[in-house]
Amino acid sequence: MIFAGQRPNNLGVQSGKLAPCPSSPNCVSSQASDSLHQIAPLSFTSTPEQALANLKNLILSLPRTKIITETEDYLYAEFKSALMGFVDDVEFYLDRNSNIIHVRSASRLGYGDLGVNRQRIEEIRAKLN
Repeated sequence: MIFAGQRPNNLGVQSGKLAPCPSSPNCVSSQASDSLHQIAPLSFTSTPEQALANLKNLILSLPRTKIITETEDYLYAEFKSALMGFVDDVEFYLDRNSNIIHVRSASRLGYGDLGVNRQRIEEIRAKLN
């Protein structure tokens, strides 16, 4: 837990938006508009409730993962790296009107992430579909 860092205080949904990514390249968000941070949201064809339940089950099946906050349209989980215990903050926001789940995945410490946050979201996307 040496590299866990402090839990950010800017997480959650404000006016339908997840927190913006910092300028560093260790964050991806489906609500970002720049190519460095932009990633596609997760889409679903089931009911919104089923989509969130599927997502939650998937997250709980992943190693070193803990769900911190859960509401009817929001999920926040911490993912810890195996080697050094670095923590990434990963958020999912369900947009019922568009049948998508917005995502934000950000490293808590450091500058670069070697693409880990983007790779994680793409792995989740692949397992959900």
